[in-house]
Parts: sequence; C-alpha cells; structure tokens
Amino acid sequence: MPPTDGPVLSVLLRAWRERALLTQEQLAARANLNVRTIRRLEAGELQRPRGASIRLLATALCLDDAELAILIGAVNTTPPPSPSARITPRQLPTDVAAFVGRARELDLLDQAQAGDDAAAVVITAIDGMAGVGKTALAVHAAHRLAPRFPDGNLFVDLHGYTRSMTPANPADTLASMLGALGVPGDMIPQRLDERAALYRSVLAGRRMIVVLDNATDEAQVRPLLPGGTCLVLITSRRRLIGLDGARTVSVDVLSPAEAIALFSRTAGPDRVADVSHELLAEVVRRCGLLPLAIRLAAARLKVHPAWSVAHLLNRLEEHQRRLTELHAGERSVTGALGLSYRELATSDQRAYRLLSLHAGVDIAPDAAAALLATTTERAERVLEGLLEVHLLQEPTTGRYRFHDLIRVHARERADDEEAELDRRAALTRLLDHYRQATSAVMDRLHPYESDLRRHPATGTFSLPDAPAATAWLDAELTNLLALAQHAAEHDFPEHVQHLSTTLHWCLRSRGRWAEAETLHTSALSTARATADLKGEMDALIARGGIHHIGGRHQAAIEDTKGALGIARAIQHRSGELRALNVLGMTHGLQGRFAQAGECAAQALRIARAIGHRAGQVEALISSGKVHRIMGEHKQAVDDLTQAITIAEAMDDQTGALRALNSLGRIHLGQGEYDLATGSFTRALDLARGTGHRVGELDSLTALGHLHRIHGRSHQAQECYQQALVRAREVGDRNWQFEAIHGMGRLHHECGRADQALDDHHQALRLASDLDQPSDQARAHDGLAHAHTTLNHRDKARHHWAQALAILTSLGIDRTEESGVDVTSIRLHLDDAVVMNARSTITDESHT
Repeated sequence: MPPTDGPVLSVLLRAWRERALLTQEQLAARANLNVRTIRRLEAGELQRPRGASIRLLATALCLDDAELAILIGAVNTTPPPSPSARITPRQLPTDVAAFVGRARELDLLDQAQAGDDAAAVVITAIDGMAGVGKTALAVHAAHRLAPRFPDGNLFVDLHGYTRSMTPANPADTLASMLGALGVPGDMIPQRLDERAALYRSVLAGRRMIVVLDNATDEAQVRPLLPGGTCLVLITSRRRLIGLDGARTVSVDVLSPAEAIALFSRTAGPDRVADVSHELLAEVVRRCGLLPLAIRLAAARLKVHPAWSVAHLLNRLEEHQRRLTELHAGERSVTGALGLSYRELATSDQRAYRLLSLHAGVDIAPDAAAALLATTTERAERVLEGLLEVHLLQEPTTGRYRFHDLIRVHARERADDEEAELDRRAALTRLLDHYRQATSAVMDRLHPYESDLRRHPATGTFSLPDAPAATAWLDAELTNLLALAQHAAEHDFPEHVQHLSTTLHWCLRSRGRWAEAETLHTSALSTARATADLKGEMDALIARGGIHHIGGRHQAAIEDTKGALGIARAIQHRSGELRALNVLGMTHGLQGRFAQAGECAAQALRIARAIGHRAGQVEALISSGKVHRIMGEHKQAVDDLTQAITIAEAMDDQTGALRALNSLGRIHLGQGEYDLATGSFTRALDLARGTGHRVGELDSLTALGHLHRIHGRSHQAQECYQQALVRAREVGDRNWQFEAIHGMGRLHHECGRADQALDDHHQALRLASDLDQPSDQARAHDGLAHAHTTLNHRDKARHHWAQALAILTSLGIDRTEESGVDVTSIRLHLDDAVVMNARSTITDESHT
C-alpha cells in the first residue's frame, strides 16, 4: 500500500480528539504514547504510524469498529491532496512606515511566541482605548514575526466597534477565512461548530499568523482560534480575560518621547527641524498622546508648508469637540479630525460626508463615483486625496475604508450638514450602481438564469470575462450583504428584493446559507410590507431552496407552496415553474414519489410552453428520477438525455453533471456497468472542474457502488471515505448517509458483519434525524442483512418488517402487478429491499 500523505489521517485524529474533549497531552497519557507522536500525527508529519499505536489511539478515543476502520483506511490509502494545502495567504496590511516605540509590548509578544511549548498555539490579546494604536502594533509585530511562520498569515477586521456595522458574525468570518485558505464555498459547512472544526483541521500542522482585529468580546473570537503551531494576535477595546490560555498585552498612550518621534517622522524632519522640544511636547499633549490623533495632526502640518507648529497648536486648541461615542481622554482625536475636515476643499468635505453613508466594509472608486454623482476617475482622485491626509485607509490596492473613529466623525458631519433628501438620493445612486453591477456579473457567470433577476443589466458596468466577474464578486459580496441589510432597515424594498434574487445562487454555491436565509427573509418582509406579490413569490422560492438544502423539509414545503399559490394567482409562469421544481425535489426526498412526479410533470409542461431552457433541465432531471424509481427506465433515460443536451447547449455544467449522475444510476440499476462508469466519470470531472461539491459527492458514492459490485473493495472504500470526509466538510447529512450506508454494505460483503451493523445503525440515526423514511427503509434493510449473517433471526425479521412497513406507507410495493421496480428510492434505493422484506417475513412465518 502506498503511504498516506498525512492530511486525512491528521484531520480525523484531531477531530476525534476534540470530540473527546482531550488535549494532545491528555490523549498521549490515555494512549500511553509520547505527546510528540500525537503532535506529529496531527501535523501530518508521521505518515505510517505503527498498528499498535493506532489501536492504542482508538481505545483512548473510544472509537467504535467503524471508526477504527476509517482510521486504518486513512493510514493505508492515499487520499487526493487537499485543495487548501496549496494556499499560502498573505493578508497582513502594509506595515506602518513611521512606527515608533512599543518596545515593551514588542518584547512581550516576542517572549510569548518563544515560549516553552513551541508546538502549541500562542494567543495574545492586545487591548486598549480607541485610537491608541492596537492594530498598528499587531500588524508591526506580525511583520516582525512573519519569517518564523512560513505558511502565511490571515488578517480579519471583526468590526467590534465600527459604527453602523454589526460586529462580524463568527460563522460568516469563518467562511471568509476558509475561502482564503483555499476551501471552495460549497465545501464550507453550514453550522458554526462544523465550520470551526474544518478551520482547525485545515490549519492543523501549519505555522501561520492569524490577526483578529477589532474584536468585541470573547464569544466573537473563540470559534476563530486555530490549534497547532499558529500565532494569534487579537486586538480589542476590551480586555479579553475570558480567553483560556491567552496572554494579554495592554496598550496605553505613547510616552511623550515616543509621541514626539511619531509626530516628527510623520510630518517630516524638515518641518520640525527648528522647533523646540517644549513646543512639540505641547502639540502631542494636545493630541492626547494618541497615535491616531498625532498622525492626523502631523499630516495636516505636512500638507500646509505655510503653517508653523505653533500655528498648528493654536488650531488644535480652537477646534476641540467631543464625539458622543468616545469617552474622556479621547477628546484630542476629535480636535484632530475636526481640523483635518475643516481644511478640506468644499467638494472634498462633501465627499468625506457622503462616503460615510456606505454601509459596507470598504469602497471601490466605481461605487464612490455613484455616491458622489461623478465619474470614476474623479472619484479615484478624491479618494487618493483623502488617503494622503490620513482620512482614508487603503488596505488593499484600489479599495478604501475609514478607520472606525473617522467613520464616526464623517457620519456625524453627514447627519448635521447633509439634508435628508440628499442623503437618500446618494444612497439610491449607490444601490442602483450595485444593482446594475450585480446583474452584469451574474449575467456573465450565469447567463441562462437572467430571467430570475428583477432588473437586467442595462448600465455601463461591464467585465471582460468570467474570472473578472468572479473577482468582483469576491471583493464586493460582504458589502452587498451589508447594503442589503441597510436597505431593508431604511425602506429601500426594491433593492433588497433585487439583491435577494440576484445573489441567491451565488450564496448557495459558496456555502453561505445562513446569510442567504437572512437576505431572503428580509426580502420577504419588505415584499409583504409593500404588497409586492412577485417579490414575495421570489423570496419564498429562494428561501424554500435554502430550507431544502438544509434538510428542513416542512419549512421548504410551506415556503414553496406559498410561492406556488402566488405564482398561479398572478399567472407568473416561470415563478410557478421554479416553485414546482423545488417542491418536487422536497417531496422526493421525503419519499412522496407520486407528488414529486406530478410536480416534475407540471414543471416540464410549463418550461416547454414558455421556452424556459434552465427550467426544462431542472424539470427533466426531477422527472427522470421519478420515472427511474417507478421502473420506467426508457422514459427516465429519455428525460435525462434531453436534460444533458439542453444543459450542454447552454453551457450549464451544473445541470449537465446532475443529469449525468442520474443517468448513471439507471445504468447501474440495469447492470450496464460500463455505461454507468462513463456517466459517473464525466460527472465527476465536471463537478471537480466547477467546484460543485454535491455533484462530486454523488459521483464518488456511485463509483464506490460500482467498485463494490465488481469486488474492488479497496477502491470502493476509498470512494466512500472521500465522500464521507467531503460530506462532513460541507455539512450535508444526506451524503453522509449515502457514504456510511455504502460502507456498511461493503463491510457486509467483505465478511465484516459487526462493522456493517455499526455503519447501518449510524445511517439509521441520520435518516431518522432527517425524517426521510425511504432512507430509513434502506438502513433497516442493511441491518437485517447483517443480523442474518450473524444468525440473529429475530432481529433480522424485525428490521425487514420495519423496512416493509415504511415502504408500504410510501405506497411502494414491489410486485409484478404494481409495475414498480424499486432499485432506487429517493435517489438510489438499494436493490431488493422490498423483496427481502417480503420473503423474509414469509419464511419466518412459515417457520
């Protein structure tokens, strides 16, 4: 066997250790192993541990036989490399050029990193008042320490104290960080704890720096803490004493000498060459010795050659005003900001005010142009001018943002000096810009879905190609979500509904399901408040699709039935089509195949009548699945072949791979193994090429079945194991069921009936949690097979009776009279479940 490359084994071991609530040291003690061995295993450095070590670990972690088999499989097989293993993010902002002082704090950070246990994560929380330079210290320290952490760095602004912005949600932050680490969006799980576990697994064994800036409290930070050999620097206005194991470094104002040095370096040596020490000391004292205030004051002096330091001091004394959000000791920041603002040209003052209306994290020149009602070129010059006087920051090239204190000042100026009508007009221009831009981007990425968007792209915004569209979406998605929330709160219903329909597929494909549900719920509320029936229908369909993905079947049915009723009432045919497709898929997952078939048939008739090709693909796939379940294989093949043809003509690769997987299931059920292999292989290539994780799971599981049928147990085990790992990463419990159930059948056929029992018990628990009776029947069938092999006749009879009862309740009876061929229930019911149940019960009753 080729040796494993480490990551899968390390991920499994780390996940099971954390599940057992054990540290590496505690696990080592329980297993009677050296703690270095545990660390090397979790870091992926120890590739072929001894069998005895594996057994000791399994015992210490209380693994069952199935989990032990998975662990052994991770040692004896070679999984494909994780896509995130090749990513080395470099997210640190540029170091502060005029950084001075902080020798004590930097020494503390150096000492913390060079502690006794170099293999443990090092967490340092930097706290202090607003404007004291916490971020500058963290970034400077991170740059100093970066050579010791070759695997890269992450920088996240958590917006703990940013006015008009909600503190960053840990789940959303994890999605962004996982994306930066190379994890595809559709691999990112839905739940916070699952995202956190995946994040720790991806960083296991890496030496990285993680900077969590502007945290609000411990709860916001805890899920973002990695393990292993990372260095974490956290900044907050609060002292985060509740973080276990974290060292705290409190940052105070600069010393007078450091403050003078900072002022002199920022203003330039020639501007302070003949100035007395006493006068410089008074200037920095008026700035409260705060780095932010000192930099702003020095910047004003620098851009005004006619000013003297004495003149600057007089102006600071004249223009002090208290910001309501700040406490005593920060009044000099107000003086510096007020001075900087008053010295701007009138047009730049207005730009400063209007830019604060943007509810997102940062702003690009094209969006600024919309706010300011000017050209992109002019807006860029304005942004650069504000950057030069330190009223804006440029964290990444071409994107600008306010420091949180400056944003407060700018927004107060907007509230005081801009009329309500003017503020609303500026926001309308900004939202209109994003409406046109997002439509253009989605037209580029998904042109065959243009009818879903409320406002087609008609403006001048254009992108050269799909990669450029993807890059724009990556940069703006967080802003779009923030603006959608802002629009919902400030009575811009049309823009909320547009963003809901336009971003729906984007959020689904990137695994940002919680944000999608929030957005669609906002759209639903605004639509109902304005009596917009079409908007209500669109929001219900979109939210129903999210419920469907999350396995919340009743909620999905309620939403889609509501949408269907509206669509029929207003005679909106494409809306009716989309609602029927979601409703049919949900019925199918719950084993209501007659309803699923009727929904698919109705959807297909509508799609053909109105020429809706994307709707035809969706309806044909659903129809093909239902025909396959009912044993009507020729009709199923015809449906799916048509779906593939239409999807390929539209370049709809997602539709094509889904249809190929369904077609492969028919060939598999008919024993046409070469045709099945061809379909699944083509689908797997498409899934991996487009990053479609669910399609990959479908193909992997099916290929596992093919290998199992042909007696290729090792290849089957590898496919099932890959599918299980990916399903857990995504948080898709349906595909976890498929992988576990497939491994149960494999173990049974390989003579490992005890392991098969464990697998099918796990599968039954999943199917019961999901409330999917067809899958419960399959799990009962697997348990009956395993009990029969173990000569547990009563238990086997019980489970087959359970399977038969479920199938009978679903209206499925495999008899020649019924014409039903149950080779697949839901997506692919195992062969002969009903026949096994009937024959076994009959035999037992005769006995």
